[in-house]
Amino acid sequence: MAKAKEKYIETLRSQKVDQLEKMLLDEREAQFSNRIKHKTGQLNESHLLRESKTKIAQIKTVINEKNNEETKS
Repeated sequence: MAKAKEKYIETLRSQKVDQLEKMLLDEREAQFSNRIKHKTGQLNESHLLRESKTKIAQIKTVINEKNNEETKS
């Protein structure tokens, strides 16, 4: 599990900020869709709610890292 998580974060770090912002938007849309499905009883895999929340936080963290690198340079 930890290896897959580290690999995912490394792939995020290799992306450009524009791509990360698009990924963030896509993940937020997926989170919204899953939340609606969960409330209406159509979502059987409730773990997807937590996964999307975690992915959003990871993407935002990498975006902030990249923005901080740009300001220091």
